[in-house]
Amino acid sequence: MARPAFYAARPGGWRDWWTMLHPPYTAWHLSYVVIGATLAPRTDGGRLVATLLAFFFAVGVAAHALDELHGRPLRTAIPAPWLVALGAGGLLIACAFGVVGVTAVGPGLLVFIVIGPLLVLGYNLELFGGWIHTDLGFAAAWGAFPVLVSYFVQAEHLDLTAALGAAAAFGISLAQRSLSTPARALRRRVARVDGHVTMHDESVHELNAAVLLEPLERALRSLSWASVALALALAANRVF
Repeated sequence: MARPAFYAARPGGWRDWWTMLHPPYTAWHLSYVVIGATLAPRTDGGRLVATLLAFFFAVGVAAHALDELHGRPLRTAIPAPWLVALGAGGLLIACAFGVVGVTAVGPGLLVFIVIGPLLVLGYNLELFGGWIHTDLGFAAAWGAFPVLVSYFVQAEHLDLTAALGAAAAFGISLAQRSLSTPARALRRRVARVDGHVTMHDESVHELNAAVLLEPLERALRSLSWASVALALALAANRVF
């Protein structure tokens, strides 16, 4: 049976926990936190680290644990109580970072502390009739929102720069979703693809699941590391 994702490790033991974290996607979405912080007029390292940790627990841990609990898409053997504990615990830790941050950033941060858990629960558990669990919901929750929060934590306000940065992350996340949705379907739901493609020069090429999957996942891999590289470049520019 094909692996449920290109980054999925061999099933069993600690490898299930690694797979559950969706490493390239977690790093990708954390890169938006760095991008938001470095777009702000000033970047405070302590605030950036705290924001990164909050989003790691909210998205990397809680959201992905709840996603695995809801249908086992990665086919891990992590016990359900553990997934529930990770989902609840990750959100609580993320909110705790936010509450502490209010003392430095101001009460405006409370709006994001309320919205964040609603996005995680609404998207990953498909609440509210599933209206958040859409391409647009994904792009808003995992792309635009991290940029806006991180920018606000640094600048203590939002402006046109924050909006344009969020729009860029929104668009990139839409592209991610457009690639990952058919890739997931090919890996997890398609039993067989049979066919061929005939070119104008009469050459014939076999068409199968691997052929369809390869360009989708090559693009996802490239976008994941490129986003992280961009975030690191922007952070290095602020430090050095």
